[in-house]
Amino acid sequence: MFSVLIALPAVSNAQSASAGNSVSAKCKGCLCPGNPCRLCPLPPHTDDPVPENEPATCRAIREAVPPDPSLPGDNQYFTNLDKSTLVCVRSGGDVIRNTRRAEGYPARVYCKPDLSRH
Repeated sequence: MFSVLIALPAVSNAQSASAGNSVSAKCKGCLCPGNPCRLCPLPPHTDDPVPENEPATCRAIREAVPPDPSLPGDNQYFTNLDKSTLVCVRSGGDVIRNTRRAEGYPARVYCKPDLSRH
């Protein structure tokens, strides 16, 4: 007969206590309060406020795809999403899918503009 020993890492109480605090850690990334990356929702919706000092990429998207009241599931929504995604990428932005639906970020997709461009 063979006996097998399995080594499991020991976690101290201090380590496990600090792991519980990671939930309350500061928000990181673009979908944080205050819109640190200056994201714009894709496609533009008529209910979306237009921020002062809007990034050029977001302005270009709104000019190419005027805000529309279409909701996800409507044919026009998907047409506008395709067009606005294309303009975002062509303008140097990155497309971010919003799977968490964080507070203040109701859209399913956002454009993260290249803020180095003016």
